[in-house]
Amino acid sequence: MSFKIAFIGAGSIGFTRGLLRDVLSVPEFQGIDVAFTDINEQNLDMVTQLCQRDIDENGLAVSIKATTDRKAALQDAKYIFNVVRIGGLEAFEYDVEIPLQYGIDQCVGDTLSAGGIMYGQRGIAEMLEICKDIREVAADDVLLLNYANPMAMLTWACNKYGGVRTVGLCHGVQNGHKQIAEALGRKKEEVDIICAGINHQTWYIDVKTDGADRTNELLEAFERHPEYKHTEKVRIDMLKRFGYFSTESNGHLSEYLPWYRKRPEEISEWIDLSSWINGETGGYLRVCTEGRHWFETDFPNWLQEPAFEYKAENRGEEHGSYILEGLETGRVYRGHFNMVNNGIISNLPDDAIIEAPGYVDRNGINMPVVGELPLGPAAVCNNSISVQRLAVEAAVHGDDYLLRQAMMLDPLTGAVCNPKEIWQLVDDMLIAQKQWLPQYQAAIQAAEQRKHSQERIPTKNYQGAARLKVKSVEEMAQDRVAANQNAGEADKGNF
Repeated sequence: MSFKIAFIGAGSIGFTRGLLRDVLSVPEFQGIDVAFTDINEQNLDMVTQLCQRDIDENGLAVSIKATTDRKAALQDAKYIFNVVRIGGLEAFEYDVEIPLQYGIDQCVGDTLSAGGIMYGQRGIAEMLEICKDIREVAADDVLLLNYANPMAMLTWACNKYGGVRTVGLCHGVQNGHKQIAEALGRKKEEVDIICAGINHQTWYIDVKTDGADRTNELLEAFERHPEYKHTEKVRIDMLKRFGYFSTESNGHLSEYLPWYRKRPEEISEWIDLSSWINGETGGYLRVCTEGRHWFETDFPNWLQEPAFEYKAENRGEEHGSYILEGLETGRVYRGHFNMVNNGIISNLPDDAIIEAPGYVDRNGINMPVVGELPLGPAAVCNNSISVQRLAVEAAVHGDDYLLRQAMMLDPLTGAVCNPKEIWQLVDDMLIAQKQWLPQYQAAIQAAEQRKHSQERIPTKNYQGAARLKVKSVEEMAQDRVAANQNAGEADKGNF
């Protein structure tokens, strides 16, 4: 088969290399055209070298076209993978550090809460420019596969305002499925699930083994699990109080809700520091920083290590390659996709981006009707959807009034801060991130004037309730295996 795929933000080592391996593991795809683009020429060059080495050692006649010219990379592309992080680590640090001055303690800060909302403002502004390029030069039937966070906000903006057919993809459902199977003492393939909601707040509303419903057994199963009873306390508490297990990790989930991170003295009760993903303050920023520093330092050694083998048994569980395979070959694939709702989940708004089961074949991506979510999970999702809608409209129109309302309604931000603090927080974040927020020029000028002319609310020199030190390259070098794993598995577009 002959078609073109393009990666935007290809300088992200972990995601780009793995997704390319998955795509080129499909036998029919081993002669396709591949283009990489990134604004960071050094990162782009390193990742291209590594991926081309993988391709060559697998004996494929594919030559990656790598360029910092985005339009050139997108020219005639049929499928586009978006793995960008707008603003890179510099902006990501603002997403974590500035809210901490107001007592907002985030683990990740890329989906909701103050950091996720601002990440969306940067991302949406650039995604609309990306969509413009796609409309101008990509194939007429192009499909944009968005892996970048905040997943729902970016996918919402691309579909409503970008004029590009966009599907959001995430691996949270697969990971939670594995955990459920382990808690039940089963293999993953022995456990059937239906999972529905919104990205990072998707609920396993139906769990079966051998045709028997096991949903009501999950709480006891997780409470007795020797690891999860310590590492997944927030998820277990939500399961106890809302009746259904949620997809997202303990650290992620804790920052989407108003109850678990609002009092510094209580945060340690809900998290575990054996892994950043269990709730460490700024844990994702630390991991991404360490991963980037290690990859840049150790890159020559990566080229000496064994190449990825493009074999079916090495293929990952990310949905992207399977969607392409279904559309191009007709082989049916079932996954969970982020799409415009339009009645799929009847008690969530039609305009929202929901995550639900879908089927892919030559007829396209088809999303069956789920019906109603249970009332409690639906209420949790609807709270987040209101924040997302406000944040999307704010980003598209450069409306800082809507942005402030999104922050007011955000569960964790509203639990920690009063209205005056939120107003000043927004000013501080707009000023700090102005180079990535072209749509807010007038609002940023007004914020700068207020900062210098009005009495400020005192902020805190607060490092968070569970902060760990960023390791130096020398410290990471003491365990190269762990350092390589960290750099390779750090999520999409983090650099």
